[in-house]
Amino acid sequence: MVTWFENTSLPILFIIGIMFLIPLALSQLTKKLHLPNVIAYMIAGIALGPSVLNLMNEQMLGNMEFITHMVLGFVAFKIGLEINIKEVMAHGRGIIITVLSESFLAVIIVALLLYLFTGNLALALIFGALAPASAPAGTIAVIDETKSKGSLTQTLYSIVGIDDGLAIIIFGLISPIAMFLLSHLGGEGTLDSSIWTSLIEPFREIGLSILLGGATAMLFIWLNRFKGFRGELMLLSFGAVILVTGVSQLANLSEILSGMVFGLVIGNYPKLEELKEYEEEEVGFIIPLFYLLFFTIAGANLHLKSIPALGMIGLLYVIGRIAGLGGGAFVGASLGKMEPKVRKYLGFGILSQAGVAIGLALIVKNRFQGMGPEIDDAGLTMGSHIGNIVFTTITATSVVFEILGPILTKFALKKSGEAQV
Repeated sequence: MVTWFENTSLPILFIIGIMFLIPLALSQLTKKLHLPNVIAYMIAGIALGPSVLNLMNEQMLGNMEFITHMVLGFVAFKIGLEINIKEVMAHGRGIIITVLSESFLAVIIVALLLYLFTGNLALALIFGALAPASAPAGTIAVIDETKSKGSLTQTLYSIVGIDDGLAIIIFGLISPIAMFLLSHLGGEGTLDSSIWTSLIEPFREIGLSILLGGATAMLFIWLNRFKGFRGELMLLSFGAVILVTGVSQLANLSEILSGMVFGLVIGNYPKLEELKEYEEEEVGFIIPLFYLLFFTIAGANLHLKSIPALGMIGLLYVIGRIAGLGGGAFVGASLGKMEPKVRKYLGFGILSQAGVAIGLALIVKNRFQGMGPEIDDAGLTMGSHIGNIVFTTITATSVVFEILGPILTKFALKKSGEAQV
């Protein structure tokens, strides 16, 4: 028998077959319960992953990581394609005010709640900095599943596309403050060079991500001038998206931002309007496949054993983030004079959180090691302690938000009247 992984005697094709059939079977149940398909996929992933059956073990999940990055690249590309620059410009003030309002209110509420509970300002600031980070894949999957169209849907495309870029900036500005506080506690009294690097890094990442997406779009437009490439428009776009995603990984850039900019430029280029039609007609059959694979793998990566670690810090983080994003979205949409249904339901569609937040939490865990004073006889420092709490808590709360987010997104689209199915 041919096997691919040391920890299982089952062929990879058997596992992949199971990855398709079990989520599809479960989705029949979630449809009857009026829940999004992604919930079925994630439950199937949890069951197949290390938390339960371990058919998809850690080694297999590591080898399948490229699928996650590839799907995120296509999700970002789709977000960019769907954003109409003319409509955004018409409502640009409202969108900008809303993004700023929901992001910063989430930072303030989460940080305040955590500070009042723990009395640790560095810890509170880090949790506040992580609150705005979102996971657009869940929101976009539900929009596709419900075939939603309208002002709320268009606003969601714009918001989730911008959110992660702003989240990276906020994290990059706040985390050095927390590092400074820890350094001060340790009596060092000087700013470490890594703090200045932390301040510069988010702007480097965002600037280069935008440049990469824009440059790839220009190359795509140039190649489209040749008849041979023009006849293979969809294959060319697939290859370009995968290339953008790969370069983003290679250069430690935001694959979501670079992919979105790529889609945004070519989606608003007059001579490439046919691409949107191809995207709906020719790629429509493969997008559900991408979502099934992505969310099944995402579910397998969620470790149920981390849930008990939530505790009061995790509970306050969940409550504060929901209140901040929901309240901020309502306030921002109201100040921006957006439609009543957008004000009322936007906050329900932006709650998903996973990959970006976990990645930033891992940065905190690694960067804070050894910082600050020792807090026990074993030599554990305050920085190491904060890093461990942050990573464990964000991993656990991601389970909650990845399940709650799509459910509330579907609720919002249904209630607003924009869901077609």
